[in-house]
Amino acid sequence: RTQGLGRTLRDLSACPIEEKETKVSNEAEETRKAARMPARKTSSKGKGTKRKSATGPPPTESKTSTKRFKVDCSAQLMDILDFERPILSGKVYEGPAEETVFPKPVETLGWEFLLENVQLSSGDFETKLDKMIKTTDLIGEMEEDLREQFEDSLLTNHKLATKKLLALQHSAPPSSLKASAAETPSKSPYSLRKRKSKANGSASKAVSNGKVKAKSKKKGGETELDSEIIYEFGGPVGAFMIMAWSHCMMYYLWLSVEKHNGGLFVPSGLDLWHIYNECTPSLRIAGIYLVFIALQYVLGRWLPGLIMEGLPIPSENYTVLKYNCNGFSAWWVTLIIVGALEYFQIFSIATLADNYGQLMTVMVIFGDFMALSVYVSGFLLKKTIRMTGNHVYDFFMGSYLNPRIGPLDLKLWAEVRVSWFTLYLLTLSCWVKNYEQVGGDLSKIHPGLYVMVIAHWLYTNACVKGEECIVTTWDIFYEKWGWMLIFWNFAGVPIVYTWNSFYILKIQPDLPARCGIYLTICLLITYYIWDTTNSQKNRFRMQMHKTFKPRPWYVFPQLPWGTLKDPIAIKTKRGTRLLVSGWYGLSKTRKIHYLMDILFALEWGLAAGCQNFLPYFYLIFFTSFIMHRGIRDNERCERKYGKDWERYCALVPYMLIPGVW
Repeated sequence: RTQGLGRTLRDLSACPIEEKETKVSNEAEETRKAARMPARKTSSKGKGTKRKSATGPPPTESKTSTKRFKVDCSAQLMDILDFERPILSGKVYEGPAEETVFPKPVETLGWEFLLENVQLSSGDFETKLDKMIKTTDLIGEMEEDLREQFEDSLLTNHKLATKKLLALQHSAPPSSLKASAAETPSKSPYSLRKRKSKANGSASKAVSNGKVKAKSKKKGGETELDSEIIYEFGGPVGAFMIMAWSHCMMYYLWLSVEKHNGGLFVPSGLDLWHIYNECTPSLRIAGIYLVFIALQYVLGRWLPGLIMEGLPIPSENYTVLKYNCNGFSAWWVTLIIVGALEYFQIFSIATLADNYGQLMTVMVIFGDFMALSVYVSGFLLKKTIRMTGNHVYDFFMGSYLNPRIGPLDLKLWAEVRVSWFTLYLLTLSCWVKNYEQVGGDLSKIHPGLYVMVIAHWLYTNACVKGEECIVTTWDIFYEKWGWMLIFWNFAGVPIVYTWNSFYILKIQPDLPARCGIYLTICLLITYYIWDTTNSQKNRFRMQMHKTFKPRPWYVFPQLPWGTLKDPIAIKTKRGTRLLVSGWYGLSKTRKIHYLMDILFALEWGLAAGCQNFLPYFYLIFFTSFIMHRGIRDNERCERKYGKDWERYCALVPYMLIPGVW
């Protein structure tokens, strides 16, 4: 019912408003109501932004044919009414005057009736309202004063909406109601994505090399936040310690599973010899990895895909970058190539499991090399942003926001293709190796490897099928592409996240088959919530920016409730909206998708049994990382939205765990 509340006005373009009839009927209505209710206030202060005047320019007669206009979404109608959509709890995000509030028992009914019949003239609206009141049992059971309040509120809201819409007809062209930056210049204040140029206040664009430049007069605000310099992760000392620890930790995990039966140990000089002797990469292993990187570059650069626009970047004059989202095609081409190589015995994927240590070293070296190259290129190309002057910290966080080679965005490419494709192929190599060890008997493969290969396939497939959603995320829009992201894209994610697969292959921990089935069921439930939550959030952003494009049927699985048809959001003073419906409204949790990521980590740990502590290292590491990231995001939103963020937190009060925190 929450989703049906304030349903979209799909075909208002076919609904004329006759100005003369509306003017006469409004005057009659004012005379009829004068004795029953006080005069309407022209302004009211609510919890959000200040209400505009309820009185628009008087309608004038037109000798031309009846004008028609279009309202693209009900959120725009709420803009016209000066307050956001109500929710079932009875709260209103921007306070209307008293005479526009419906009695709580019939609040939903009132809004649905108004939004369905707002196109009618006052006379027709009143006739239909009288009929509805007489035929609705719920209203008939109400007390007389509440029934009169309900009727008066509907008539007042309809009158207000009619005046506002008529005023817009006379003051702006129909295109001004369309929420798109690609529209013609508009004078209407109700365009959801209007960005003004310094010259004439009209929206303008210039397209070049996959970029859309949107000129803007904005000062401060997002520009200040985008350029704000803040020491995080403990500053330079903390950044250095994280970089050093990340390298050591990866080799420690390798030593544990190879030389210490998967348990904790105190390193010795002999362990260093094992690393030198067994992790020094051969030219063959280095060549395999570099061929894989080259293949992903070619696929990412030239395969056709869905062209999507990202969010305007304040530090680059609100440039809107274009992204070729062809990850799904690249994913299946990669799987077909790997399958063909295995089938024709040209190359066995099990080779990766046999040379895990060497491959890890290649990834570490390549990740560090890429991080250094991108850091230097930021200076050479004069693309540095949010620099502190401390090279250790700046190298860790990055100097370059959106490095590209032609139309290929390297940050999106590495995050979606390199990290997750490598992750799945490493887990698949462990499964294939175990298959070879048990003589091809599928029933003897460790249940934990089934859980891991299903989990990593689902996760990787979700990233590529929803790649268009990633272009509006924090990583792409705000985070610079520094060592923190680059190293973990190329080495950290593929190695640390697949360590449990390697552990299961080598140690073969006890795990009954039924436990593997239970874990798979829990995994699928977690996946559904995680996938649909991320889809709801990012598709809502795209809906507001008019960039949402449904994917075709073969980009699967497209899960139910992945797109909110009638999202409910609060409007901020910045003009943006914060989503409070879907999983966020149901769970009252702002980072419910982070919680699902943590549950993934727990399920991966349980797939490796309970014999050792290290299979749960990733759970502890990832939980601490994601909690820190959630806190960073919360602090940034507090600075960005101010009191609007307080209103949002009152509606979605928990950050990570529903009912707890």
